[in-house]
Amino acid sequence: MLASLSKSFNATAIGLAIADGKLSLDDPVLKFFPADAPADPSDNLKAMTVRDLLTMTCGHDTEPKAVGGAPSVKQFLAHPVPHQPGTHFQYNTMGSYTLSAIVTKVTGQTTLEFLKPRLFEPLGIEQPEWASSPEGNSLGGYGLKLCTEDIAKFGQLYLQRGKWEGKQLIPEKWIEQATRKQVPNDQESHAQIGVDWQQGYGFQFWRCTHNAFRGDGAGGQLCAVIPDQDTVIAITADTDNFQGEMNAIRDKLYPAFQAEALPADATGQGKLKQVIAKLAVHPQKKG
Repeated sequence: MLASLSKSFNATAIGLAIADGKLSLDDPVLKFFPADAPADPSDNLKAMTVRDLLTMTCGHDTEPKAVGGAPSVKQFLAHPVPHQPGTHFQYNTMGSYTLSAIVTKVTGQTTLEFLKPRLFEPLGIEQPEWASSPEGNSLGGYGLKLCTEDIAKFGQLYLQRGKWEGKQLIPEKWIEQATRKQVPNDQESHAQIGVDWQQGYGFQFWRCTHNAFRGDGAGGQLCAVIPDQDTVIAITADTDNFQGEMNAIRDKLYPAFQAEALPADATGQGKLKQVIAKLAVHPQKKG
């Protein structure tokens, strides 16, 4: 279960739909949902665009919460918008869900259905699962289930600027936009977690130290891409110390990166195999 790492896949669907001419970054959100809009929408809500959803600068002061446990576009649009969109970063999973609903509106497919032939199948990702809302949309901001290797393939695709086995699956322009700093986020509540939550935000990707970027999800789900080191790190975990996970990458892996291949080390390889042989996944305790 990828949790919020799903958001980076969801945003990729938006990028592909834009490339297909189905919508643009500057389209107003209300354009897609006239029947779900409040009776008297505020000027700020009218000004909210697809770009604002992607950068989590919708203008909300607090994150909208799903009433009854299920997200809906109407709930999202009913939430107060006190800030001018594009000016205030506020983590917003309901906004990511609304992006998924937009994909369905413009393509006639759920985000899962839309991505299968364009992303999952070319990468050899088998049987992806994405939970849906009662409205029939993929949840977008969460709910995607993939294997750890699938996360690594996704990161490698972004590292290779959208190209896979000689074919451009994602436009290079989108890769550049999605992964660079679009808005500052150093004042938002996530910044309290640690330094890697203060480096800026792209299109549903976080910026990191060392010119890296990542998608991540609760419990330690991670797809980190480090272009300067030609490296992708994929992790699935169950931890409540995400910054500790990022620190381990910075403190242990970064110092070990070298321009040349390491010499053969039979002793080290033997120790590594012993450690791997003892690894196990223990079932979660119930109750």
